[in-house]
Amino acid sequence: MPQKNNTTQNASAGDSEVSNLLAEAGQSSHESEFFSPIPKGYIPGRHKYVAVLGTVMSGLGKGIFSSSLAKLLKDKGLKVEPIKMEGYLNIDSGTLNPYRHGEVFVLDDGMETDMDLGTYERILDQNLGEANFTTSGQIYRRVLDKERHGGYLGRDVQMIPHVTGEVKYNLRKLAMDKDADVVFIEVGGTVGDFENGFYIEALRELAFEEGEEGVCFVALTYVIEPQALGEQKSKAAQLGLKKLMEAGIQPHLVACRGHNEIEETALEKIAMFSNVPKRRCFSMHDRKSIYTIPESMREAGLDREVLTRLGLHDRVNQRHEDKAREDWRVFVSKLTSPRKFQAKIGITGKYAKIRDAYASIDKALEHCGAHLSVDLDVHWLDTTEMDETDVTRELEQLDGIIVPGGFGKRGTEGKIACIKYCRENALPYLGICLGFQMAVVEFARNVCGLTDAGSTEFDPKSPHPVIDILPEQKKIEGLGGNMRLGGKDVQVKTDTLASFLFDEQNMIRARFRHRFEVDPKYIEKLEEQGMIFSGRHPQQPIMQMLELPTKMHPYFIGAQFHPELTSRPLEPQPMFMGLVAAAIQRSQPGLASG
Repeated sequence: MPQKNNTTQNASAGDSEVSNLLAEAGQSSHESEFFSPIPKGYIPGRHKYVAVLGTVMSGLGKGIFSSSLAKLLKDKGLKVEPIKMEGYLNIDSGTLNPYRHGEVFVLDDGMETDMDLGTYERILDQNLGEANFTTSGQIYRRVLDKERHGGYLGRDVQMIPHVTGEVKYNLRKLAMDKDADVVFIEVGGTVGDFENGFYIEALRELAFEEGEEGVCFVALTYVIEPQALGEQKSKAAQLGLKKLMEAGIQPHLVACRGHNEIEETALEKIAMFSNVPKRRCFSMHDRKSIYTIPESMREAGLDREVLTRLGLHDRVNQRHEDKAREDWRVFVSKLTSPRKFQAKIGITGKYAKIRDAYASIDKALEHCGAHLSVDLDVHWLDTTEMDETDVTRELEQLDGIIVPGGFGKRGTEGKIACIKYCRENALPYLGICLGFQMAVVEFARNVCGLTDAGSTEFDPKSPHPVIDILPEQKKIEGLGGNMRLGGKDVQVKTDTLASFLFDEQNMIRARFRHRFEVDPKYIEKLEEQGMIFSGRHPQQPIMQMLELPTKMHPYFIGAQFHPELTSRPLEPQPMFMGLVAAAIQRSQPGLASG
């Protein structure tokens, strides 16, 4: 009984909140079955939606297709906003194992998301936030919070209409808050998965409520090509599309994944089976780079088909499209042209067996390779079992090294050995997050004479914890036991390599994801031996970039933040550009420096 009374009191205390919730709802749940909360100020017909759903299997590239199509509309001057809807119950992606789910992509506001958000940011050249990512866990939590506050007026809370209503509310709120012409919705997983079924039902309802020109559905499917048969088979694709139509959704476009270009006969079968005209069935076969896909889609006329479906032709800015298309054409031309230089870059991490764990690093290098006309041969090196002999054998053939971020002790001694080799052999080096911290540990051990220097992340009783969590830093950043996450300002020291790379800016913005810092009491000793902390917190003694002077090393730099997260195709990240340029110089000693 006390619990029931408390619940009643909470409901009474939240009467004003309940009233607001119901005011935002189209109709209250006890009056009608048409329960579909709508944000205040939402204008029906002003915002349009494109929903991309997968069939046959996951991991086919829904994010690539969705972001590429969104780019075409953004090029035309339309305001676009993507959202990724994941079926898992995690509140965010922060605790997911990279082996299972690839890298965690951190947004500027600190939201830890799926790696597909990185694809959207890069292709759209657009910073995203927590409103662009949701999970089943987030949706259920909001529904249950409303129920605990009496938000449903005693109604039994159900998947339909309340959970689906929450999904629709979030989509409309994103559209309204961002004043988006088009919201691009990517549903994680595949049609038929239990965990994303309520998303698909919500989208069916959204299309019903928004009207004929409100929603465009895209089905991404897979055309298999068994090696033993030597021909493409579309039956799995047909059955996947059938599953989508059984859910009450008629696709308007079909994207067909495959290793080779999808043949006309397969496209004809898919078109016939799905009721989608063949001109709207697109061959999304493997290409040299994902950045060539937008122009292929434009040439196929998919952008015009979407504009027609959504009634958006009158919002197109042709001059804007011409400029954006030319800028992208120049980049793709650089990307696909023969390269002038070659260089070998090593990525030394403990998740090296799966490239998706370092997807943003891979893309940052691709951006640099295009702009510097260099063919990069990337070597993925697992540091877990590396000793000094392994390090010498692997690294002596390379022109540059990246030590990426990570958590936990495994592989750290191998990383430290790699850093020592880079420092002693003038091998260009970029340390990221943990790579920054391990560079401090290596320098403290082998240059400053603190042979037992370490990090309290791995050894809480380290005699010289040059990397630590400090009580005053917890108070400064409000960290507690949590990570320092998201975009933060970094003050750049003048007359340093960092200052040169960032075009003499005295303040930059970077994205962080870490718990541990350089202990300030060791900074003076490290600096006395030559280490330069060229990036710092604007107000507090928190070190955020380090480097060695050029008289000691041609290119040795580290960042406590993650520079790879802000690299864009048209604007490569400066620290990566510096590394690649230094690697070119090392691979071709006769080349003039600078």
